[in-house]
Amino acid sequence: WLEFTGITDLAEVEAGNLPFGKGRLLEIARALAVEPRIILMDEPAAGLNSQETQGLARLIKKIRDLGITVVLVEHDMELVMDICDRIVVLNLGRKLAEGTPREIQENPEVIAAYLGDDD
Repeated sequence: WLEFTGITDLAEVEAGNLPFGKGRLLEIARALAVEPRIILMDEPAAGLNSQETQGLARLIKKIRDLGITVVLVEHDMELVMDICDRIVVLNLGRKLAEGTPREIQENPEVIAAYLGDDD
């Protein structure tokens, strides 16, 4: 899984000495090591720079392509819209909408809750 996540060259480095973004990849590799059917990622892009986030998006797509369901909790909407097949939007702990990225982008309730309403 180190090879799959692109960190084989860091196999001998102690986890605590890894740069933040590489540590995140190690966390994902560890989760994949048990060969899950579902993997939950809670804010995986938090603290990553744009290049690292793009790499994360590619990795999540590779995981999905293995047939592993990825449940993603994330505030980076560009990332979410790029990699998700279905999205559930929560507002104040309640489900506001569910659908494809396009359906979510066009949903008036989502727009009002997150972008404000002109009324």
